[in-house]
Amino acid sequence: MKLTRLAQIGAVAAVAALSLTACAANEGGTTPTATESQAPSLTGTLNGQGASSQQVAVQSWTALFNETNPDAVINYDPAGSGTGRESFLAGAVNFAGSDRAFKTDEIAEGGFGACAADSGLVEIPAYISPIAIIFNVPGVDALNLDAATVAGIFAGTITNWNDPAIAADNADATLPDLPINPVHRSDKSGTTGNFTDYLSANAADIWTWGSVEEWPAGVVGEAAEKTSGVVEAVKAGEGSIGYADSSQAGGISSVAVKVGDEFVEHSAEGAAKTLDASAIEDGRTEGDLAFKIDRTTTEAGAYPVLLVSYLIACEQYEDENVAALVKGFFETAVSEAGQETAATNAGSAPISDDLREKSLAAIALIK
Repeated sequence: MKLTRLAQIGAVAAVAALSLTACAANEGGTTPTATESQAPSLTGTLNGQGASSQQVAVQSWTALFNETNPDAVINYDPAGSGTGRESFLAGAVNFAGSDRAFKTDEIAEGGFGACAADSGLVEIPAYISPIAIIFNVPGVDALNLDAATVAGIFAGTITNWNDPAIAADNADATLPDLPINPVHRSDKSGTTGNFTDYLSANAADIWTWGSVEEWPAGVVGEAAEKTSGVVEAVKAGEGSIGYADSSQAGGISSVAVKVGDEFVEHSAEGAAKTLDASAIEDGRTEGDLAFKIDRTTTEAGAYPVLLVSYLIACEQYEDENVAALVKGFFETAVSEAGQETAATNAGSAPISDDLREKSLAAIALIK
């Protein structure tokens, strides 16, 4: 059986190195009471891997899950979205976290080692968060930038902080004569995919590489591993600018992006408004809730530089206990209490009641 091979696969050793039990919840945060419907008898170990953006949220969900399932262990390795999907395909983990859903052609190819033969996928948008465009420019605490200017900075056509394109929207800022150092992810990243999707949707004539999870070869900038690496590189380097999940961007200056005729700062509320203006992609199955995000929305207060991070599982597992653990953990994540604790500890946007209903119907397919 595929999942009984997990102990023999080396990737699990890396996953197990980060055990997210109840004590691993984000310090200083609060944890709502677990839902009464959650069965209190689940035991065993569940291995997951994927998006670093979800790390704090997964810690929070794990703590909540362990309130009623104290003998269950949830391991989550925040190795990045691409790595998580690859491990799920290989059957090295039971579930994945990813800042993008599997593409329809990837699903059609099949070969999901974590699943029973001919199983469909369940993909739940459980974590909705703005991507902060963070910067470190001496004497400048806030910046307004439109999409074309952001694209020019990361494409390497705007190279100095006193460039006229930046000055045009920041009349009150004293912009230094200082080279711009764009910082991007070195690893395959769903955050990169979402960020470049925003650039491509709004400034395709400047950002010509499309929506990509791996930074294009030869494009300017400093590479840093994972979200934490980008944050540290921006903090350490004067003149630097980068992109990071807002849960890890606290205390750093950030950009307000132009939406319609206004400039909007990153916020959970703004991310939620953008998702509300978006729709589930065509061609998806009942359990596959993959969104096509409207990056060009002009909705007042919307913030279109966001990621929708998915919890990904099988509709059918070979191991009944694994299926029960995945189902219970996913139900906890999308519950009102689960979304509240993630919002408190990670700054994410709680999903709507309508999306929760759709998510629970999808999770019910897991067996």
